[in-house]
Formats: sequence, structure tokens, C-alpha cells
Amino acid sequence: MGQEEEYREQRERMVDLQLAGRGIRDRRVLEVMRTVPRHLFVPPEQRHLAYVDAPLPIGERQTISQPYIVALMTELLELQGPEVVLEIGTGSGYQAAILSRLAKKVYTLERIGALAERARKTLEQLGYDNVEVIQTDGSAGYPEHAPYQAIIVTAAAPRVPSPLEEQLDIGGRLVIPVGARMGQILERWRRTEEGMTREKMAPVAFVPLIGNHAWSEESGSRGWWSL
Repeated sequence: MGQEEEYREQRERMVDLQLAGRGIRDRRVLEVMRTVPRHLFVPPEQRHLAYVDAPLPIGERQTISQPYIVALMTELLELQGPEVVLEIGTGSGYQAAILSRLAKKVYTLERIGALAERARKTLEQLGYDNVEVIQTDGSAGYPEHAPYQAIIVTAAAPRVPSPLEEQLDIGGRLVIPVGARMGQILERWRRTEEGMTREKMAPVAFVPLIGNHAWSEESGSRGWWSL
């Protein structure tokens, strides 16, 4: 068996056991996660672990989320295809790749230059041409292309950053981990004509969102584990 065939079988097992087996029901999400090569979004020394049910270090004290969390957050966005999506926290680019196959356009923001450049190259090489990677403070959103029908935040904030609320379209969904530095609740917010509504979905643990509308550099890193 060739290595790519082995990776394909690992993706199949990942989807069947970790995702469908744990309650992910959106068929489009499951199908996309069968096809996007997660192993190409992690450092070479981590590729043998790419399809295990765990987050992995990607450098710069950041991680790629475990497959189940990627699938859960994606499913919560309820994407149908025509949406413009804003992602806060590009990281490896894997979540953006998943989103790109479920929506019309993805703008993904990354604070750390080295990660932004690496993700941009990976996405371009793999042909995910409806993703734009921008190096900036993600907590401020990206007003240039607002409003967004879906916003996903892949780092933890002490509260929902107000610019993200303002940039969410009427009827749009915002998925974000909110809480303390060492543990949060995954929340889904919806914008209606009357305002914002919130659902609490699951306990999670994400690296902190650093920015003017989230944790400061000092408070966000204090006590966090080093990669």
C-alpha cells in the first residue's frame, strides 16, 4: 500500500469513528473531511499523527485542532454554499481548507506572520483558490468584506469581540470558544433583526486569541503551555 493510500484509509477511519461516530451529521462536512489531506497541514514530523483524535503542535505555540472539533465547529456554521466566511486564526490553514469546500469565499486572518505565510503556500499548492489569508489582528475582524454570513474563531476569547458582532450579517452564525485561558465553552451566536442570541455547545480548550479586542500578549500567554 502506498503512503497516500494509507492516508486515505486513515481519513476514512477518522470520519467514521471520530466524527460520525461522535454525532457529526452534516453529510457535506463529513464528505469534505474525507477528502482534505490533513497530513499536509501539519509539520512533517507530525504527519504520522495527522488523523488521530487530538490537537497537534504546528509551531509558534499554536495548534491544529483535533478533527472532531474542526468538524463540530464547521457543522455549527450551517453552511449551504453561497456564504462568505470569516475565519479568525488561520493556524495551519486546515480549517480554512475545509470551509473553502463548503462556502463561496473564505477570508482567514492570522496574527503570526510565519504561520500566515506557511498556510498561504500550502493552500495555494493544494488548489484552495477561494481562500485569502491576511496577516492582521483577527480580534478586529476584517471590515473590508463585511458583512459575513458565517464567522469562526479558532482561538479562545474572554468574550465575543465587538467588531465580530458588528461584521456578522443578519441571519449569520458566529462560532467561538469563550472563557478563561485554560478552558472555555464553545458558543454559537446568531444575529437577528432584534440582536444577538447565544447557544452554549460544548466545553473546549483552545490557545488564546491575542489582539486589541481579546487577550493582551502578556495575559494571553501567561500560564499557557509551550510548544
